[in-house]
Amino acid sequence: MTALEAVAVHLPPVAEPIELVGERLGLTDRQIRLFRRFHGLDQVRVDHDGDLSDLLTAAAKALAPLPGHEHRVKYVLHARSLPIAAPYPHNPLHDVLGRLGLSHARAFTITHHACAGSLLALDVAGRLLAADPDPEALALILAGEKTFTRDARTVPDTALFGEGAAAALVRAEGEHDRVLSYAVDQRGEFDGRLADDPDLMQRYQRSYPELMIAVMEAALNEAGESWESIRLLLPHNVNQISWKRICRQIGYPPEQVVLDNVPAVGHSFAADILLNHHTATGRGLLRRGDRYLVAASGLGATFAAMVLQH
Repeated sequence: MTALEAVAVHLPPVAEPIELVGERLGLTDRQIRLFRRFHGLDQVRVDHDGDLSDLLTAAAKALAPLPGHEHRVKYVLHARSLPIAAPYPHNPLHDVLGRLGLSHARAFTITHHACAGSLLALDVAGRLLAADPDPEALALILAGEKTFTRDARTVPDTALFGEGAAAALVRAEGEHDRVLSYAVDQRGEFDGRLADDPDLMQRYQRSYPELMIAVMEAALNEAGESWESIRLLLPHNVNQISWKRICRQIGYPPEQVVLDNVPAVGHSFAADILLNHHTATGRGLLRRGDRYLVAASGLGATFAAMVLQH
């Protein structure tokens, strides 16, 4: 059963207030107040000097079990939200492999699930490891991106992106953080640029809660769990209000949703669930045997959820 061996994060040292981010994006005062007062945002983490290779390398180097076990890493997956991360022929992922001593590993990018890509990466990593003849083989998942364009900085009136990064070592079987289920739903009718299509934006916002709840409940059903048996919900960090509304709709305690990183870090693309996992374990919110749910959505639109056992 696919299991997380270790999770680590890297947060760039610069924390920019959302007012500064909004000014650079040309947002109105009303839009900035909406983000702060309504959505619960405060600042986003950015690294003005480093590139994507620096970001991902820093997250991977924070993995305590990695040094000395590089030879066991057979696969490296970058869960990427944006279809393009660097100009051709530059390949940030292969740069990272060289820095980490992992040039022997098979490396590729997971895309087309946008900010839900880390769940897909975990599922794919588990499948690869299950088919690998080496029982000690590991997969390395990397997540995190640069906010280098306007589209990479904001979801209109919904979220502001940050440059937090995360890394996870995955094994085919393990004693903790085992994957019990994975559910995904892709809705192509919401594909398009929300900033340029107000009607599409309204339809997506109206449908979002029901679609997010449906995929989470599909994951619960597959795992044989219920909302009452789930200790924590680790969400993607778009904003606070959308998750509080979902909690009211399903009757789940909002204090059991890890939202700490929304105001402090920003929406860090596909890295969110790993960032929140690191926060939850660091705060001692999960006990051995606890079931927890991770959930994310990506523009396009993809909705995904997993149940894991700590």
